[in-house]
Amino acid sequence: MLSNEFNKKRLKNCFKKFVENSLFQNFILAVIILNAVLLGVMTYPEITNRFNSSLNLISNICIGIFTVEIILKLFAYGRKFFKSGWNNFDFIIVLISLVPAGGTFSSFRVFRILRALRALRLVSHLERLRVIVQAIIDSIPNVGWASGLLLIIFYIFAIMGTTLFSADFPDWFGTLGKSMYTLFQVMTLESWSMGIARPVISHFPYAWIYFVSFILVSSFIVMNVIVGVVVNAISEISADIKKEKEMAKTSSEGDDLRIEFLKLKNQMNVVENLLEIQESKADRR
Repeated sequence: MLSNEFNKKRLKNCFKKFVENSLFQNFILAVIILNAVLLGVMTYPEITNRFNSSLNLISNICIGIFTVEIILKLFAYGRKFFKSGWNNFDFIIVLISLVPAGGTFSSFRVFRILRALRALRLVSHLERLRVIVQAIIDSIPNVGWASGLLLIIFYIFAIMGTTLFSADFPDWFGTLGKSMYTLFQVMTLESWSMGIARPVISHFPYAWIYFVSFILVSSFIVMNVIVGVVVNAISEISADIKKEKEMAKTSSEGDDLRIEFLKLKNQMNVVENLLEIQESKADRR
């Protein structure tokens, strides 16, 4: 029983080293990129009509490779596989990839659209992208509060703009909703000067104070706060990933020692069995 447990653990360790090998990871990354390019090519009807069978074959091979990768990881990590959010993400994407585009599902366009989600696997295989996505997710609470502050600023300036400019510029400031939408365009700095601010300033010479103050508060202060929150989250997550790698390296060394210990214990059991057999033979003599 001990020998079977040892062999199973050693096999799992071999699979784990294989799926974590840089060559295997790079191969999967290359397949993901190929699959993403293939999905883009398949949006051109003239190419699809001409090379439909070949494109579908390559697509099915990519799906097969993704499926084998997930199976290998499930065997290597066991239940620990689902403790990682990124593993769950990959598992769901692969499940979606296995949904057939034709047959029963041919009338459901959404299943054909979901094939594009395979390109998202680039996020889980590129560490820098994972850090950015994780930072955005972790920053949602603080970004939410900053967005709430920005909404209050929008509301205040929208009331001011509607009160001041609604009579002369009803298309931009006729209602509170129109004013907020106009201010959103101003905040993005998209044609705000020539398209909105200068025509208003031509009727109201002091309106520049309104627009400049709004841009300073919204674009250069609040938006920088949001960017700062995300950047801070990225630096924290990068530090955490570095610590996790160091801990994983230490854990891997401990696993190697345990395997060596089990191997030594197994050899000792074999030696003990041989000694017992020799002793029994000596007693019979």
